Amino acid sequence: MARRELRKTLADWGLLDIEDAASLVLSELLTNAVRHAHVPGREIETRFFPLREGLRIEVHDSSEQRPLMDLPEAGAVGGWGLPLVDTLSDLWGVSDRQGPGKLVWAHVIGDPAGGAPPLS
Repeated sequence: MARRELRKTLADWGLLDIEDAASLVLSELLTNAVRHAHVPGREIETRFFPLREGLRIEVHDSSEQRPLMDLPEAGAVGGWGLPLVDTLSDLWGVSDRQGPGKLVWAHVIGDPAGGAPPLS
């Protein structure tokens, strides 16, 4: 549902050139929130904000636990989410929010020439 809303938002804002990178970033941030920061009875919320030539993605959760990025061992099955977010976004971080928990955010900026940011 969140990816569908993201695609609609990107189309409305004329930012389809960053759809692939933004969708992957959103998926990774949401997966981390569900796996590591879910508090029973509390919602996880996504928000999108336009930036100059790009988008800010926010994922709000009710956990005080901050994500830590560490490179997993070669061949590891998990642990690649935040390194992927770091690669695909221009900037990302964690901020306090009003109420319990935190928000994890990422900025995905398109190429001014109209191309998407590189996926490698």
